[in-house]
Amino acid sequence: MIISRQKEFRDILKTIEQQNIFIIGCGKCAAKQHLGGETEVLEMKRKLGKSGKNVVGCTVLSSACNIASWDDVLTQNPDIKKAEALLVMSCGGGVSIISSVAEKAVYPALDTESLGGVCRDTTVLEQCGMCGECDIWIFGGICPIGQCSKNMLNGPCGGAVEGKCEVDERKCVWDEIHTKLKSLGRLELLKEIHHPKDHSKKRRRK
Repeated sequence: MIISRQKEFRDILKTIEQQNIFIIGCGKCAAKQHLGGETEVLEMKRKLGKSGKNVVGCTVLSSACNIASWDDVLTQNPDIKKAEALLVMSCGGGVSIISSVAEKAVYPALDTESLGGVCRDTTVLEQCGMCGECDIWIFGGICPIGQCSKNMLNGPCGGAVEGKCEVDERKCVWDEIHTKLKSLGRLELLKEIHHPKDHSKKRRRK
């Protein structure tokens, strides 16, 4: 699941110069985080209207980053044609996809933070670094690229204090990796030397 957070409303207002706005929410990740579902879209509509903007309509797409046809979106939401700008309440992927097909100014209402997930109804952040070269099993199923502030691949940096990272005070992921590998009886994996990631595998444009 893509993890996002709501932009400050005042920052959204500063960004959008246009008067007539159509709001698009996302029924997947953003809705699950209560950031872009129907409730949040309607609240954004209320706040924009109160601030003097003219919201010509709104909708929640099943997935903002997976649009089969922009014509289908227009057919189901003809009021988009009245808008000068679209405010998209989804991750950056959804904003990018909509920007590529809509011939209007497109603005994000959220800031995209990381690739995470949900475990026991708790949202967990930065579970994957999306490196394109996954060897997470070597680290006991814990991704050091996603969860270490310095992306360390060969053990801790030595800067942690009482198990907390010196950069942002999160738990040192290498403590967690050591604990997990010990429980699995695989501490020998810590002796392996890992070369830097092949960044050509992370993203390819064709």
